[in-house]
Amino acid sequence: MSDLKNYFKYIDENKEFYIDELAKAISIKSVSGDVSRVSEVEKMGEKMESHLRDIGSKTIIRNLGQYTHPNGKTLGLPSVIFGQLGSDSSKKTVCVYGHYDVQPAEESDGWDTDPFVLTRKDSKLYGRGVSDDKAPILAWIWAVQAYQKVGLEVPVNIKFIFEGMEESGSVGLDDLINREADQFLKDVDYFCISDNYWLGTRKPCLTYGLRGLVYFFVEIEGAHADLHSGVFGGVVHEPMTDLIHLFSKLITSDGKLLIPGISNTVAPLTEKELELYKKVDFSIEDFKRSIKVGKCIQENPVDFHMARWRYPSLSIHGIQGAFSGEGSKTVIPCKVTGKFSIRLVPNQEPEKIQALVSDFLKTEFAGLQSPNKLHIYSPEGGMPWVSDPDHPNYMAGKRAIQQVYGVEPDFTREGGSIPVALTFEKATGRNVLLLPLGRGDDGAHSVNEKIDESNYINGIKLLGAYLQEVSKL
Repeated sequence: MSDLKNYFKYIDENKEFYIDELAKAISIKSVSGDVSRVSEVEKMGEKMESHLRDIGSKTIIRNLGQYTHPNGKTLGLPSVIFGQLGSDSSKKTVCVYGHYDVQPAEESDGWDTDPFVLTRKDSKLYGRGVSDDKAPILAWIWAVQAYQKVGLEVPVNIKFIFEGMEESGSVGLDDLINREADQFLKDVDYFCISDNYWLGTRKPCLTYGLRGLVYFFVEIEGAHADLHSGVFGGVVHEPMTDLIHLFSKLITSDGKLLIPGISNTVAPLTEKELELYKKVDFSIEDFKRSIKVGKCIQENPVDFHMARWRYPSLSIHGIQGAFSGEGSKTVIPCKVTGKFSIRLVPNQEPEKIQALVSDFLKTEFAGLQSPNKLHIYSPEGGMPWVSDPDHPNYMAGKRAIQQVYGVEPDFTREGGSIPVALTFEKATGRNVLLLPLGRGDDGAHSVNEKIDESNYINGIKLLGAYLQEVSKL
């Protein structure tokens, strides 16, 4: 503890340095989904490699080849940076993962400030990528550097994997991890990812589960061209009417999924899991105020968490081909494409859910006896993931949080997806810990993304304390 006291003191004394370095990272517009900013993504990757070399890490650049951008252009995939610090066989080896690319952002989207200029206000740091994922990946660098600066031995071997395509689907990453399972990753004991957030704003947490995802495009095609409703209304089967009918069969207004059999494979609730939900420190009233809604489907906290984390949900996202401009337009669209997704939970498999939903929609459409054509497309889905919150890796994270924050963390799951967690686990058989740094109101992917200064600085301490706790396992 005396060693960590000096370690923590050093981190507090260098707060301004850490913030200045974060500002430099935010100024790099590493938007992986923007063709015009490919060079910025490469620049950010080079910066992270330089940081790794500065702390004495060996680095290896893994090129993933090319991919076809949605605009049709063939582009080179951003490099994956491997780093290795230490190879002492008497020490545990931890592999940490993060991404150096960010979501698109323009001030005209509704930002209060330039999204690529770090702005300090009320002890908060604003900028695109500040919480997702630039502060966390830099925090790993500073956590190691602080050990070195205060003259302490880094307590574990560390392997780093930093990628530049997470916000665009991590194309090629799964194949790379599987290829490296018996090479670069063969001696890894534990994985740690800090690419998620606290449940709320008051209390740290450890995350042990994520929902998976399947996405559907439902296309209904009628006449060869758009039609005038005054001439053809009432005499043709309209694609939009067919689509709305199908959508009405998917889910009720209070969130109940209507697709037969979709909930049959959901993992049963255990008493142990239920107790974890009961212990979570969470205010539904604060949640409602934060998103400005008057009522949630579930007003009981335990039911709320289970609906958000451990049961599947279905969301309708939009209709392509329909008139969506201002004013009126009396057109009957000749083809419309509806879009919806289902968040999956253990033990649901994407392929089986895709087949189940597709068969259901085809049966419902056949019942309409419509002459229109139905096409259903569902890209490759993502598996749900759940870990063991009692695993030693999680206990190390728990003790680290207690050292830094003085509280016992909540154990939570999340409704979103981080596919690489499952990839690491399946490829190596090693435990994966999700150790979030930011708060639940950071607004990742939204306008005015932020991280609290205290979360950034305490996050550096937390990662350092975690490395020490892992070394004791």
